[in-house]
Amino acid sequence: MNQYIESAMVDADVILLMHETGQFFEENDVLERIIKANIPVIVIINKIDLSDQESVVKEMQHWSSRLPGAEVIPISAIKNFNIAKVFDEILTLIPESPPFFAKDELSDRSVRFFVSEIIREKVFTNYKKEVPYAVEVAVDEYKEEPKLVRISATIFVDRESQKAIILGHQGKSIKKVGTEARKDIEEFIQNKVFLEITVKVNKDWREKENMLKRFGYDH
Repeated sequence: MNQYIESAMVDADVILLMHETGQFFEENDVLERIIKANIPVIVIINKIDLSDQESVVKEMQHWSSRLPGAEVIPISAIKNFNIAKVFDEILTLIPESPPFFAKDELSDRSVRFFVSEIIREKVFTNYKKEVPYAVEVAVDEYKEEPKLVRISATIFVDRESQKAIILGHQGKSIKKVGTEARKDIEEFIQNKVFLEITVKVNKDWREKENMLKRFGYDH
């Protein structure tokens, strides 16, 4: 995974480092690379609604000393607090450049990419901090038929315990994820959708190059 992080940093105009307040942050080689990189950094401290002001101020001071020159912004994503400030700061740091694709194109990404992102979003919103950061989504099939689109996707996790959480009691949790994702996908592609989601365990997928390429982490 480190080589993909390295590749992403080469092309980055701004680095966003997100940290949850009150959580231990392991200072590994990635942080050292951020320090050495000549790229603007924004440190985002999330979930401040679960902490107190004194603790948040101490964390802000820690990151200001650890990453001198970085903009440190406390936020609460769930309460939409300071989100606009993050966007404003990004806009002040990114350079102007010509468009990467034509004005009539919404994106240079495929529909499959957006389908996987919609499913992953539902995992984040439904499971909070239990498993999302160990999850990736692959779209195995996207088949357009006369009256609907058939989509088959797989949610990959690291451990069996995470799989059990994703599935939920009698499969109720994954059914909820599927229902919410299907509705958003239908709205996005403006068509009826049959969505099938399976959950698989692939231990240490972050360290497997073939899996990273499958998820779109290309050099």
